[in-house]
Amino acid sequence: MWRKYFGHEAVLYGVDIDPNCMRFDGLDAQVRIGSQDDKGFISGVIEEMGGVDVVLDDGSHVSKHIRSTFNVAFPKLSDGGLYIVEDLHATYWRSHGGGYQVANSFMSDISQMYDDMHHWYHSEGQKISATRNSLGAIHLYDSIAVFEKNKIRPPLHSKIGRE
Repeated sequence: MWRKYFGHEAVLYGVDIDPNCMRFDGLDAQVRIGSQDDKGFISGVIEEMGGVDVVLDDGSHVSKHIRSTFNVAFPKLSDGGLYIVEDLHATYWRSHGGGYQVANSFMSDISQMYDDMHHWYHSEGQKISATRNSLGAIHLYDSIAVFEKNKIRPPLHSKIGRE
């Protein structure tokens, strides 16, 4: 499906923890076996790819794992790139390290990123280091978040002030 969508020239990699997925290696994409919670593994795959323009996190859906992958991969994403996390409804489940308005849920990270995007207007600064000065937009849909990476600049036509 992704080969058809992105075209023949796209470099596609899939990451899975299940060794049985190696049977798909080389068919329409490269497959690497490892945990999304392993920062060295994720960094190595991105390095092997030569960089990354689009990330689709359809991993374990555990908040800790989503955060771990995001913190490694988003800073390595190309300017203008997209980072997509799906199945975010699972971040409301305690079994996946979340809950409704629970501090360690990835949904709380998204809320903080939104505040960080607006750091021009408050005195708390940016708290999520992975997106510091590079998160251009967040698009939220039912169970999906899309993050756009772009260099950000101070607003030109708004007052930047802190009360």
